[in-house]
Amino acid sequence: MYDILKQFLFKMDAETAHHFTIQMLQIFQDKPKLLQLAFPKPLLDESLKREVFGLQFSNPVGLAAGLDKNAEVIDGMAGLGFGFVEIGTITPKPQPGNDKPRLFRLINDEAIINRMGFNNVGADLAAARLSRRRTNVIVGANIGKNKVTANEDAFRDYEICFNTLFDSADYFVVNVSSPNTPGLRALQDKDSLSKILSSLQNINTGKPKPKPLLLKIAPDLTQEQIQDVAEVAKATLLNGIIATNTTIARTGLSIPTSEVEKIGAGGLSGKPLTQHSTEIIKQLIASLKAEDYNIPVVGVGGIMTASDAKEKFDAGAALVQLYSGFIFKGPQLIKDINLMMRS
Repeated sequence: MYDILKQFLFKMDAETAHHFTIQMLQIFQDKPKLLQLAFPKPLLDESLKREVFGLQFSNPVGLAAGLDKNAEVIDGMAGLGFGFVEIGTITPKPQPGNDKPRLFRLINDEAIINRMGFNNVGADLAAARLSRRRTNVIVGANIGKNKVTANEDAFRDYEICFNTLFDSADYFVVNVSSPNTPGLRALQDKDSLSKILSSLQNINTGKPKPKPLLLKIAPDLTQEQIQDVAEVAKATLLNGIIATNTTIARTGLSIPTSEVEKIGAGGLSGKPLTQHSTEIIKQLIASLKAEDYNIPVVGVGGIMTASDAKEKFDAGAALVQLYSGFIFKGPQLIKDINLMMRS
């Protein structure tokens, strides 16, 4: 089914296809039996269950942030077989994001370049939608700052999102690694990062039942920066790290350089990121061990096959997430990974 649908979707520009897919899943999620007829039946197996960050996951394959930005198709994604769904990135106030076009497929390279710019409906509406979900799938809230918020005040935006979404989300992810909001990656600096994470943990530990707090890092960090992340993670008692976000690099592409330059700025995801993301996971886990701080790492970046996922697990990832692989391979990839993990 997806191979036929993909031919149709790939005739549209990427963002139009994205919106069409969301609309279709909104229809399907209200008709679960129709969803199962159209797409591979999710694999349900006790051996796939995982307890990570103190949460019970039905399987270790999740949807990465960026696809269901506005918490519109959580039930639909669960119906396709995802063991958890990460929404966002959500900002305190709604914002339109960057100018279009801002989403591009590199079909021969099985890659995507995006410079969406945190386009989303804002924390209040996202929280309302989360509260209406019907399935019990684990949902993470990926949170960020509004574009107009100065970096020195960024911690307040993260606090607003955290407080607004707290009762509705199962875990939180601090996103300071997207390349598509000006100055955002500067928040990966050790002092800035410590300020944001400490402020959130102060709120979190004051709650009757604190929620797992994670950090999503860029694949473009140096070894020294990765070590800084490990130190901050330990100091702020982070519950996990997601590695990695999209890259600003343009290596490993077959598309002519002139064509890449025409596309312009944005984060690259998909197959060209596969090996590099895995290496970052290895470096991160080694740095965490050096700090004597053993926390789970979620692997994401270029998972296009079940073998790619296995490499992430072998590198030490506790869970994995899909984005570009899901776009190019469809729901069958979820099932393939779970079949591999079951065997």
